[in-house]
Parts: sequence; structure tokens; C-alpha cells
Amino acid sequence: MNSQQNWKTLSCFIDLDCPWLRLIGEKLENEQGQILDYWRIEKADSVVIITLQNERLLFPRAMYRPGLGKVTLDFPGGRVSEGKSPLEVVPDILQRELGIREEAIIALTPLNETGWAINSSFSNQKLYGFVAQLSSNLIISPEYLAATYPTSKQGIKELLKNLTCLQCRSLLLEWQIQALSVD
Repeated sequence: MNSQQNWKTLSCFIDLDCPWLRLIGEKLENEQGQILDYWRIEKADSVVIITLQNERLLFPRAMYRPGLGKVTLDFPGGRVSEGKSPLEVVPDILQRELGIREEAIIALTPLNETGWAINSSFSNQKLYGFVAQLSSNLIISPEYLAATYPTSKQGIKELLKNLTCLQCRSLLLEWQIQALSVD
């Protein structure tokens, strides 16, 4: 199964490094001897947090997504800074996106212990998911909050109509599957 050792990097024809990503173009020779131009991106890993309060899912302000050219609804999320673990960045993300202080998080549960490859053919980036249960008496400022959805079957069904981010959708569905396996 390990055919990686049969692939050879012949040359690098572009290596563009910027704060958000590194773009690499290489000439590779595969196991059949074919020479391929191959592009890949190296990016910091991502964290997405399902935020729950009083059996409702909370969403921060919708943000403009340049890749789509539109504003989308997403769970709170961000990049894992160099030298930090995915768990360590969660409080900063929740503070930035929902104005939530760390002490308002009453439970924080990882959905996956090892990151999932976002696009293993094109990128090294991994996705880490967490579920943050927030204090029931926490009041979140309306300036931070874009939407809430009940955690009921109907609420999830409605949410899936409005949630276009595949990372957010996959973590929501993973959370649902894990909840079913506990019951």
C-alpha cells in the first residue's frame, strides 16, 4: 500500500510563502515514470467549534468568504497558531467571534483527537472539531450573534438548509452521530 516511496520530487518550480499559506508547485515522477506538475498548499490547521447553550446552537456574525464571493453562516473557527495546540486556541476563537470568556465554557469536548485532512490531495491542512457547552446564564451581546438554532431534529434540518461550509456541516453531523452512539 505504501507507494509513496516510488514517487520522486524532481524540482520545485514555484514556492510562494505568505502569512496565510504556502503555495508549492513541483514536478513529480509517479510510480509509472510519468512526470506531473503538481500543486499543493501548506496551511495552518483549522479549529471549528460547535457552540451550545440551553439546547441551542449559536452562530457568530456571518462573514464574507472571498472564495465564494459571499457572506456565509459558520460555526466559530480559526487557525491553529504555530506552537499552540488546537485545544489552546479555542478560548481565543470564542472570545473573538462570540465575545465569550473562557470561564463561560462549562464543558469542552473534542470531536476528533487527530485532525481530519481537509483536502489530502492538495493541502496538508487538518480540521479539529470541538463542542463547547456554554453557561446557561451567559448573555451574549447581539453584536456578536448572527443566529441560533434549536438542537432538535427540526432545528438541525433547518440549519442544514443554511449551512454551506462543508467543514461546519461535517462537524455538525459528526456531533450528531457521536450523540446517537452515546444514547
